[in-house]
Amino acid sequence: MKKIINTKLIFMGIAGIIIVTTACKQEKEIELFAIHSSEPIVAKKTSNKENLSKEFKDYWYNGEAEISSYKLEQARYGEIREGKAVLIYVTEDFLPNVQVKADNWNKSNVPILKHNATKKFNTGMYPYSIMQSTFYPVSNNSHALKVSSSMQEWCGHVYAQLNNREDFEISSHSYFDGEADKNITLKKSVLENELWTQLRLDPKSLPLGNLKMIPSFEYLRLRHIPFKAYDANAQIKGNIYTVKYPKLDRTLSITFNKNFPYDILSWEETFKSGFGSNAKILATKGTKINTIRSPYWQKNKNKDEVLRETLQLD
Repeated sequence: MKKIINTKLIFMGIAGIIIVTTACKQEKEIELFAIHSSEPIVAKKTSNKENLSKEFKDYWYNGEAEISSYKLEQARYGEIREGKAVLIYVTEDFLPNVQVKADNWNKSNVPILKHNATKKFNTGMYPYSIMQSTFYPVSNNSHALKVSSSMQEWCGHVYAQLNNREDFEISSHSYFDGEADKNITLKKSVLENELWTQLRLDPKSLPLGNLKMIPSFEYLRLRHIPFKAYDANAQIKGNIYTVKYPKLDRTLSITFNKNFPYDILSWEETFKSGFGSNAKILATKGTKINTIRSPYWQKNKNKDEVLRETLQLD
């Protein structure tokens, strides 16, 4: 009798261990699935830094950012305004779920090349300040994970952000009538904002031919036109990449160095500037002044302002 009871107890014990082990395994699998299920699809396609060339890693993963200053001729209200533009490129690890810079390393992080583009110019007595940020996977096989844009001038400011999830989710905020607070969902298409980073990774990967493209957030806000994809045609000749939007009467041309790291030498953007009868086609231009490499986030002392002189920003 005791043997039967002991046998049953042993059997129940083994069964219990199997159930607990299986349950723990299932719970772990469910947990892992939950972690990854909300990630954007594009994040699953990205590669690790180990897949990058030595040339790329030596340049982009040495603890510095690339900062380039440009002479700016900006079309606004039917006139050309002089100012300065700065393009900042730096690699970071990106959290695919919340879509922000990662403070700590994790195997699920997405390596990105971040592009911050700033412009400063005056319109008469009041200044404009524009900044656009693009977070693009260094794997270069998917759309940007995030794009944000802000614009400040004395009338007020506007802000827009795109998050790449199942679709493009855009939130837009503005002080203009009819643009106050909007949430928009768009099917995925080429983003003009991402072209400036994709070019830096590999100009040969840039999209060509007739396609649907979402213009830069800067242009959409300056012209007060809807966030959506427009018909475009993209071509590359030599070291000049050109995008034309027939229905918008707008053309963007980017001139770049044909050799790695494919730095941007200049750009020209023609579009209708001004409103009503005063509107006319003008050309916004950016021409490189200088480029430096620096961990700028550490250069925050008064003595570091000399670096701005190197870039001729003051």
